[in-house]
Amino acid sequence: MNKLLIGAAALLLAACGQDTTTEPTETPTAAPPAALESGIDLSAMDTTVRPGDDFFEFVNGQWVERTEMPADRSRYGTFDILRDESQEAVKAIIEESAEGDFPKGSDEQKVGDLYKSFLDWEGRDARGIEPLQPELDRIAAIESYDELAVYFASALKRGLDAPFAAQQLPDFLDPKYYAMLIAHSGLGLPEREYYFKDDQQSEELRKAYVAHIEKMFDLAGFDGGADAASTIMALETRLAAENLTKEKLRDYANNYRKYPIDDLSELMPNFNWDGWTEELGIQDLDEVVVFTSDYMKALDNIITDTDLDTWKTYLTWSALNQAASRLTKALDQQNFEFYEKTLSGVQEQRPDWRRATQTVDALLGEVVGRVYVKRHFPPEAKQRMMELVENLIKAYEKSIKELDWMTEETRAQALDKLSKFQPMIGYPDKWRDYSALTIEADDLYGNFERAAMAEYQRALDRQGGPVDREEWGMYPQTVNAYYSPPMNQVVFPAAILQPPFFNMEADDAVNYGAIGAVIGHEIGHGFDDKGSTFDGDGVLRNWWTDEDRAEFEKRTSALVDQYNAFKPFDDLSVNGEFTLGENIGDLGGITIALLAYKMSHDEPPVIDGFTGIQRVFLGFAQVWRGIMRDEELRRRIATDPHSPLVYRTNGPVRNVPEWYEAFDVQETDALYLPPEERVKIW
Repeated sequence: MNKLLIGAAALLLAACGQDTTTEPTETPTAAPPAALESGIDLSAMDTTVRPGDDFFEFVNGQWVERTEMPADRSRYGTFDILRDESQEAVKAIIEESAEGDFPKGSDEQKVGDLYKSFLDWEGRDARGIEPLQPELDRIAAIESYDELAVYFASALKRGLDAPFAAQQLPDFLDPKYYAMLIAHSGLGLPEREYYFKDDQQSEELRKAYVAHIEKMFDLAGFDGGADAASTIMALETRLAAENLTKEKLRDYANNYRKYPIDDLSELMPNFNWDGWTEELGIQDLDEVVVFTSDYMKALDNIITDTDLDTWKTYLTWSALNQAASRLTKALDQQNFEFYEKTLSGVQEQRPDWRRATQTVDALLGEVVGRVYVKRHFPPEAKQRMMELVENLIKAYEKSIKELDWMTEETRAQALDKLSKFQPMIGYPDKWRDYSALTIEADDLYGNFERAAMAEYQRALDRQGGPVDREEWGMYPQTVNAYYSPPMNQVVFPAAILQPPFFNMEADDAVNYGAIGAVIGHEIGHGFDDKGSTFDGDGVLRNWWTDEDRAEFEKRTSALVDQYNAFKPFDDLSVNGEFTLGENIGDLGGITIALLAYKMSHDEPPVIDGFTGIQRVFLGFAQVWRGIMRDEELRRRIATDPHSPLVYRTNGPVRNVPEWYEAFDVQETDALYLPPEERVKIW
């Protein structure tokens, strides 16, 4: 997928919630405050299951048993329910703009007309592929390899894909300033291994993809769909063969290489870099980062070994594929049939209003976010979150100081990094300016193109300049969270701060187990296999002694082995190496959340029959409640760096000693690990 020069990098994690209630003001005549609830959904539990055999099922089994998968979903669980609620809140905000009469160029006009442009199926069908025709004409006009290079740059500016992408990030070696990063791109299937796995299911998916391309060509009125599909598949397969594996992509230290702009011709001597940089307007850029150097070297030969007609066919498909959901109903439906139904098992399209809302979020997210925060995020929630974050950081500090495997030299560096963590809660202090973006009610395709070009220009204007540390990589209405290594920031949007993640009316234990573990997870990304290669100032450098790094890798290797042993299907296991960073985050999250809870609570009460320590673990497990279609589960194992939900529950807890005591876990239980096999990293 193309990532045109965009904002700061973020390592994303699915995360947690918010309650909009406020605590009652105490007065002399006020009634005694109500006892805090446990925050545990007792009706979801299956207490016939031993916690030590399957903790996920013990906490969530009844919910899983009675919950039917919605026809328009590939997965459904805690995050999805909260995202639906967030969308409904955003819909109300959007409809106020869509139903009003606002001046052209106002934020309200843009929000309302963008929403209308998605729902304008009659107009979209009448226009057909006409909105795409200028792009098709640009492709058809290519007459040389030099012009092909210029087109690659031109496509990037308009948010379209090419065989390699350009992205704006804080410079990993000097994160006070922006850098331009180049990496491989341009595949229609989700990941390189889709092109090469030789099992029957993978072969059938490849056949389905070729058939899909042919159908899309036919629906667009293009001739020669069958031949085009074969041509496209052959070229994408050749590109995929040179892609780094998803495991190798995790190695920032070895992949991050700077090239003086004049030296790019040594990397790809046949490529028209002068034309490419001129088209992008970056001729005066001193250097760029090339993240996939070997791929770029191979691409140089692939470009010239492939005739221009083949490239034009490939680029036509790329443009059509990305535009499909912005054009006609028929193209949109066929796009759904392959990418949602075939790949993920979804049976029905989501309601149009939800998809229209997603569109507004994507292009005008902070306009909506400003209103969302005013309506749905009380100051009390932010204050309590800040306290939780502070407590989690104190717990990390205590844990790091007491690690028995780390030398003082490395420990000092780890503590320095921890001291420089920047938590960002709820919403940005400075909102985005969308004044440069023109939105029309009858031009969905054009709205996306203009948004991409406006974003490109914004990135270009600040290229090489100081990094804006107040900029967010998510919107307040997003149910998620992230950690950014070069910024050393942990970010928690407002929408994640809701039950069951964050319950203002519940006892602290469940909040520590839920949002506390999420906070711990995100902080933990600063010390996972990737994050630990950045120091406290966000600089990509080795701050470890050789001895400590070897011990760290010994412990993470044991975690890899644990997750490799999880098999959701007889023929498919979790990829412990690919999911390592998230698994470290999950383990560190619950470990440190539990420590923080114990540091701040001496004698917690028993509520609903569970001790405080038990409720921390129960709150943690509730967060990962969910169900998933088999097709989607297979896709996520191939593409998602997070482990499947059941293992995000069972995988971490079996490494935490307190869990064994809290739930009387015995050697005969399925999840039991001998003490010497339990992994402790942070």
